[in-house]
Amino acid sequence: MNNFVLNPILENDSLFLKSLELCDLRLLKDGDLDWFLLIPRRVNIKEIYELDACDQSLLIKEIDLISKLLAKHRNIDKINVAALGNMVPQLHIHIIARYVDDRAWPQPVWGSKNIKKFSEDSFDFWKNII
Repeated sequence: MNNFVLNPILENDSLFLKSLELCDLRLLKDGDLDWFLLIPRRVNIKEIYELDACDQSLLIKEIDLISKLLAKHRNIDKINVAALGNMVPQLHIHIIARYVDDRAWPQPVWGSKNIKKFSEDSFDFWKNII
């Protein structure tokens, strides 16, 4: 039995879009960037290597799916994919559309504050696509 519970910080900072085969897909409430989270529905997992081989393969497929959707629907310059977990240890993968004129380019977005307030329009846009 899977007693998966989403970390409250991830829940508060993002909106649920869809359950994929392994992960819940969520949109971070960032007003500037299309910033997704993939959160494997597995208990007590902090690192990718802790997933079994099948789940690791599923994770790569889901990262690929979301990255391709970003590339198809946005005129991006780069996609950043990362699993940090320094602030929230529950395994979650960031998939972020980056632009040469975004608020932090060429630096990482971590620690930078969004300029625009998050709009539900962004959520609605992605909810209709995914």
